This record gives sequence, C-alpha cells and structure tokens, in this order.
Amino acid sequence: MHDVTSALEYWPSPPPWGWSADDMDHLPSEGPNGEPDFFKHVELIDGALVFLSPRKRFHERVIRGLTNSLNAQVPDHLTALLEMDVKLGSRTRPCPDVLVIDAAAADDMDRTFYTPDEVHLVVEVVSPESEERDRRLKPARYAEAGIAHFWRVEDNGGRPVVYVYELDPATRTYAVTGIHHGKLSVPVPFPIDIDLDDLPR
Repeated sequence: MHDVTSALEYWPSPPPWGWSADDMDHLPSEGPNGEPDFFKHVELIDGALVFLSPRKRFHERVIRGLTNSLNAQVPDHLTALLEMDVKLGSRTRPCPDVLVIDAAAADDMDRTFYTPDEVHLVVEVVSPESEERDRRLKPARYAEAGIAHFWRVEDNGGRPVVYVYELDPATRTYAVTGIHHGKLSVPVPFPIDIDLDDLPR
C-alpha cells in the first residue's frame, strides 16, 4: 500500500506506480503553488490525472438541461446526476458530465464515486480540449466496464446533437443506435423524450 501523501510531495510528477482511483479522494484542495480548487476538476484516465479546461456556456446549459429533463422522466428506482465520478477500475475514474444511476446509491450523501453496476447511462458533452477522450478513450472504458448506455453530445452551431450508443454485451463495445437533432426520443434505458433545442434551464 503506497502513501499518497508522500507521493503528492513530488507533484507535478506522478508517482512511479501512477495514480490510483482511491487516491482521488485524498488529493489536496490547493495546487502546488497554493492555487485554490486546483484539483476540483480532474479525472483519472489509465493512471494519469487529466485536468479539465473551463467550460463554455453551451456545455453548462446542455448538461444542466439534460439532467433536469432526465430527472423529469426517470422511473422511481433511478436518478440523474451531473459531474460525479465513476470508478471503472483501480486506475480509471472519469467524471461524466451526466449520469443516470440507481436511486438507492444516490441517497448516500457521503459517496464520492459510483461503480459501473450502479450506472445505467453516461453522457459526455464534447468540448475542443476533450474531443479525443470523449469520442474514443472514455467510451471504450465505459463499454469495457459494462455500462449499458452512452450518449455523446456535440455542438453543431450552438445546437446539441446527441449520438446514442448501446452496449453489445458479447464484445463489450458500443454500437450507435441513432443520431438525434432537435428531438431525442429513445426507449432505453427507459422511455425518454427531450426537446434538444429547448432544454430546461
């Protein structure tokens, strides 16, 4: 068992073994030069810390609107959240923009992450700095972990376009089931109808 405190003394160089998902709960509140909230928006991908850039208004509007829309339609045993970690393995802990999880898991106010068996849908809203992660790397990790549904949202001239994927359990890869402009209507993971051009605030 390594000592995360001693490892952090060498920041910004990662420890030789790489960061672990459990280390994420022990990162300091300040950066190496006293920057406040330095580690507030950080993910762990394959043992490497990934710092997220400031979000555009489009990004904020879409994730909040999708979360509100989903919560207006979810069955009682599920709930939608925004920006909570999912622990996919010992070295990977992304923070999806939106996720739908078991309501029982969401009731625990001390949780800092959820596990793939508690997650029914993850949504990533693509920004310029996250294109490679959101289009290739993170979907592969979500699929390998067995999360059944994944949506990728792209900005098309200020209007959201949603690419909907469903897991093939035999190959643990995603297959696209639809590309939605203006209106999103899908039967799984539960019946969902969302007006993409008029998302709730």
